[in-house]
Amino acid sequence: MDKFDVIVVGLGTMGASATLQLALRGQRVLGFDAHHPPHSFGSHHGESRIIRKTYYEDPSYVPLIERSYELWSELEARAKARLMTRTGGLMIGHPESGLVSGALQSARQHELPHTILSKQAMHDRFPVFQLDADMVAVHEPDAGVLYPETCVQTFLDLAAARGAILQYGEAVRSWQATGDGVSVATERATYRAAKLVLAAGAWLGELAPALRSNLTIERQVVLHLQPREQTPLFRADKLPIFCLEEAGGDFFYGIPDLGNGLKVGRHYAGPKHTNVDTVDRTVHAGDVDIVRGYLTRRMPNANGPLLSSLVCLYTDTPDLHFALDRYPGYDNVILASVCSGHGFKFAPVVGEVIADLVDGKRPTFDLSLFAATRLLA
Repeated sequence: MDKFDVIVVGLGTMGASATLQLALRGQRVLGFDAHHPPHSFGSHHGESRIIRKTYYEDPSYVPLIERSYELWSELEARAKARLMTRTGGLMIGHPESGLVSGALQSARQHELPHTILSKQAMHDRFPVFQLDADMVAVHEPDAGVLYPETCVQTFLDLAAARGAILQYGEAVRSWQATGDGVSVATERATYRAAKLVLAAGAWLGELAPALRSNLTIERQVVLHLQPREQTPLFRADKLPIFCLEEAGGDFFYGIPDLGNGLKVGRHYAGPKHTNVDTVDRTVHAGDVDIVRGYLTRRMPNANGPLLSSLVCLYTDTPDLHFALDRYPGYDNVILASVCSGHGFKFAPVVGEVIADLVDGKRPTFDLSLFAATRLLA
């Protein structure tokens, strides 16, 4: 087969976005995925994802997410598709919690619109919550919901329309750097390209072994529940997306009822695995009980019939920041994966950064948090 400019391994969230950006720049792109995205085996399924700007994880994410908002809007216009709904957002906890203090740091450092709500103000505006007396919420108007399966499909459809070749159901087994580029071996054939993008998500450790010992696959369970009472107050025109950190560090999040019930999950508390094939993909009664226990304390009227449940995957680094960099020792191999459970919202800007790295351009953002060298065994 003729040599390509770029091969992208993994056509989920980041791989699909990168493939589109590369195709838009005229690169001859070949993409592979062992399945057929959008699918339910990785980290981009489940009907909805949160997008927010008051980034408690680190203020340096804010310029990236602001650019991502611009690109999501451009993508909606290009595809004539609805990819995002703005609901506003609530970061709820005690004032000293990492969630509240971090959100405020980002909001103040980057002059983001926000309001601090007391328990009484929360009760007046969003009475579905039951909070402790000293809890507060940081409200941001720009937060909202993305539709992940539609987003990924849109990336792929537009990339194919611009000439990208997408090989579904073809797993990559290995790759090698050669004198004039890379060769990629799949279960069917060997392909050649000048550059390689590794965006395999939970499968990245199999293709980037130098990082494997610092990557952890985390099982996450998400529920959709029919509220018991006050149903209109749980809909997207009344209830923002929310994150809530308890005093002990337990962290839950939720997405308003978009037609399939309130979506609720527990953040960073799932069983850890080193191999994606060992993850239990069945939702058990104990998984449901954990989320219901949270709702009993904080949102009792949400704790109604279970409508659906699913398992998805986080691929975590030790510091829970991304891997977005050149693979150490290989200038023509780029890592575009490992989002530690909070990456989907950044997909368009990550695709843009990857395309810059492929083109040999210096990215316009500070990517020091995402350096691959910190993950070397």
